[in-house]
Amino acid sequence: MRTACATAAASLLALSVLRPAAAEVPPGLENVGIDQRLNEAIPLDLRFRDEAGREVRIGEYFNGKPVILALVYYECPMLCTLVLNGLVSSLRALSLDVGKDFQVVAVSFDPKETPAMAAAKKKTYLDAYRRAGAESGWHFLTGDEESIRRLTQAVGFRYRYDAGSDEYAHASAVTVLTPKGVIARYFYGVEYAPRDLRLGLVEAAEETIGSPVDQLLLFCFRYDVHTGRYSAAVLNLVRLGGVLTVVVLGGFILLSRRRDAGALA
Repeated sequence: MRTACATAAASLLALSVLRPAAAEVPPGLENVGIDQRLNEAIPLDLRFRDEAGREVRIGEYFNGKPVILALVYYECPMLCTLVLNGLVSSLRALSLDVGKDFQVVAVSFDPKETPAMAAAKKKTYLDAYRRAGAESGWHFLTGDEESIRRLTQAVGFRYRYDAGSDEYAHASAVTVLTPKGVIARYFYGVEYAPRDLRLGLVEAAEETIGSPVDQLLLFCFRYDVHTGRYSAAVLNLVRLGGVLTVVVLGGFILLSRRRDAGALA
């Protein structure tokens, strides 16, 4: 059983990372994957229940801050736990704070799951994150089939229920959205480079968070839609190197002239 689960998880991870044309789809994983919907908005009127059982509109969490969206289900035996573990590990490495700088919203795509299950997951990951104020910024939601269907379709998240095992086959990724609910970035797999996640949040926030160093990094790195990672923008790096060379040479010449002038005096 463990070997089968590990094999399935590896296949789903491949589906998360590889282009659809290049991925060899194993039997039983047809129609499972992620279709990018970059620059498209999710429906902010969708209603779910939060971990306290209160009915909420998902748009409530888009309150001027970017949002990390994780589509999971709470009783998943393997992959969803890896997604959430990888996410909290990356978040702990960031100087940006959940609640203060951005929101995190986990939504179960299993309509049978309950707010009590969501509350248990929230406690687990708040305990792992260990930062003050995160409780108001990290949300775990459940919902009915219609709301789940509309949200997953808007994000391009395709999954499949297997009645025999009573489990879902699905890919793994987290999505970064702008404060207006527009899809900005996808990060695939179960480990998310803190640098990439930070740059994705800074870009989605339209420079309302982050530092001048982030802006320099965004000049040097560009998001690759195929890999879901930031890679070096070679031309920009060459330009930056040229500018730095001119600055250094100019400084050297200026310093030399000042020394010569001092010697003559």
